[in-house]
Amino acid sequence: MKGIKKLWIGLGLLALVSPLGLLASNTAWGEWGSDELTKLLGYVPQGMTRFGDLWHAPFADYTVPRAGDRPGYILSALIGMALIVLITWLLGRLLTHGRSLSREEQGQ
Repeated sequence: MKGIKKLWIGLGLLALVSPLGLLASNTAWGEWGSDELTKLLGYVPQGMTRFGDLWHAPFADYTVPRAGDRPGYILSALIGMALIVLITWLLGRLLTHGRSLSREEQGQ
């Protein structure tokens, strides 16, 4: 099995087990809102109050409208992974200017 196929299988498995996050009793690390930070730290960092409303997640709480919790988690994971793969691929194409290396240039 080639490396890229293993990568896709691994990503698919990660997407399928993503609903395990629904079993967590607290919030995930780093996903605190300002109200949770106030409870945890007693204050909200200045940068978070200043820039907190700058970005809103496209799928708040990993839910996709009308999809339900588990399917929403899986769809959210798949969409996120697809965006990361697409952006990485586009950056790779941009940085290499679309040129492909011959086998000699690759050292094979």
